[in-house]
Amino acid sequence: MDFTYPKSEKLKSKKIIDLLFSEGKSVGKYPLRLVYVQHDFEENVPVKMGVSVSKKYFKKAVDRNYLKRVLRECYRLNKSLLTEHLEKKYCVMFFYQTNEKLSYQEIEEKTKLLFEKFIKTIHQENNSNLE
Repeated sequence: MDFTYPKSEKLKSKKIIDLLFSEGKSVGKYPLRLVYVQHDFEENVPVKMGVSVSKKYFKKAVDRNYLKRVLRECYRLNKSLLTEHLEKKYCVMFFYQTNEKLSYQEIEEKTKLLFEKFIKTIHQENNSNLE
C-alpha cells in the first residue's frame, strides 16, 4: 500500500477544476461531497485530488487550513480504497460542507463511507454504459 500524496496527484489545473464544476458529477455523505469527472491526463496516477473548505462556513483561514489538512490526510490514508477499484483516471474535488467542526475520527469515517459510495456509483455508471 502506498500512503503518499505526491505532487502528481494534486489537482492544480484551472481547466480541469472548471471542467469539474461544469460537467462533474457529485456524490455526498454528509458533511463531505465528492465532485468527479473522468479525464485522461499525462501523469501515471489513477486519481488527481483537490480539497476545498468554504469560506462561507469557516471565516478564519486557520480553521479552513486545518480542515483541508485533515481532508488531505484522510485521502492519503484511504486512497487505496479508490485506486484498487478504478479502471479509468478521474479528477476529484473533495468538499467539506458544514459549519460544524467534526473530529478527525468522524471525518475519516465519513471519508471511507464516501469513497465506498463513489466506487459503487462509478461501477453502476460503467455497467449502465455497457448495456
